[in-house]
This record gives sequence, structure tokens and C-alpha cells, in this order.
Amino acid sequence: MNVHTLHRKQFIPQPRSRVFAFFEAPENLVRLTPAWLGFHILTPSPVTMGVGALIDYTIRWLGIPVRWRTLITAYDPPLRFVDEQIKGPYSLWHHSHTFEEVSGGTQMVDEVHFSLPFGFLGDIAHGLVVRRQLEQIFDYRSVVIDQLLRGDKGTIPSARQLQLG
Repeated sequence: MNVHTLHRKQFIPQPRSRVFAFFEAPENLVRLTPAWLGFHILTPSPVTMGVGALIDYTIRWLGIPVRWRTLITAYDPPLRFVDEQIKGPYSLWHHSHTFEEVSGGTQMVDEVHFSLPFGFLGDIAHGLVVRRQLEQIFDYRSVVIDQLLRGDKGTIPSARQLQLG
């Protein structure tokens, strides 16, 4: 099982407390996820965040509905939180969200460690499809974050409009 890493940094010109509050609300995931992924939260709102919180949702991958459950394993407001998949499409999914106060705003860092099931077939799928799709999702997310948290009132583009890939 190969463990892959996705690492993203983004400057957000807002106070860390506001940025953290936005990201700790699972309901905002819907706004940050491209429509083609068919993301829906199943856990009733509002979700109370903290260590031990469980969040259930579904996505569509290649047209197939996939249930996903994450567990919040670390929660240290307004510095960081970690969600880990306990049921879903990955063999391993460990996503840390870190928020650092910097001059003029907040430096947000996403670090995802993940691996796919099915051994070498999962590694082939990673190379052919999964890596690129995760990059597209996080590229889309970056644009949406800029628009939502910078106060840009323009429309949020679709992943297709961004011509990601």
C-alpha cells in the first residue's frame, strides 16, 4: 500500500478566527466541492465539531454513489483540526487543516495522506485518475475560497469552466 500526499497552502486575507470558523463548519464543504462530485452531507445540521465528531456524506465517483464517514481525530481551535476517513473509498485518508496567523490574514495548509485499496491496481488508478481528480477538487476549492473569503461577489466557476485537468 503506497501512501500518497497532497499538500496545499493558501493565503486568506481574513483573521484566523473567521477562517477557522468557516472551515470547521462541515456544511461549507458543499460550497467548496465541485458539483460533478455530487457531494451531500447526510449528518443532520448543525454538526457540533470536536474530537469524536462523526460526519457522514455521499459522493458520486464515475457515476457510482459512494458513502463516506469521517471522524474528527484532532480539534484545536483556531489552530487546526484533523479528519480521518473511517468508511469510504480510500484505505487511508488523513486530512489535516492548519491555520497560521500571518501578516494581513491567515495561511491555511491542507495536508492529505491517502492510499487506495486493491494494491497495485489502486496505485495504477492513482496514476491514471485519482491524483488528477484530487488536484482538480483542491484547485476548484482554492478558487472558491478566494471568492468567498475575499468577498468577491462574482460567480463561482465550475471545474469545467476552470479547465482543470
